[in-house]
Amino acid sequence: MLTHIVCWKYKPEVTDDQRNDHIAMLRALPAVIPDIISFNVGSDILQLDRSFDTGLVAVYPDRAALDAYTDHPEHQKVAALGKQIAQQVVSVDFFN
Repeated sequence: MLTHIVCWKYKPEVTDDQRNDHIAMLRALPAVIPDIISFNVGSDILQLDRSFDTGLVAVYPDRAALDAYTDHPEHQKVAALGKQIAQQVVSVDFFN
């Protein structure tokens, strides 16, 4: 299995509505993209100096499924929004 983790730190001017829309769009992806074993998205609750605002942890059966997710048109729409509203994005992908 392959675990995919992404965290977004939003630009200071990003509104709560924009944050919520981003999260809602992310949460809609498993309904339209096949081969996702698990998919969790949420807002940071600690709000530490080191914290990012939103995190995603998804698990796929293999690299091909992650690649299909990455290339899917609905993911591409959400990714474009994330790039637009984030001041920083980090990710890590690993086999477990």
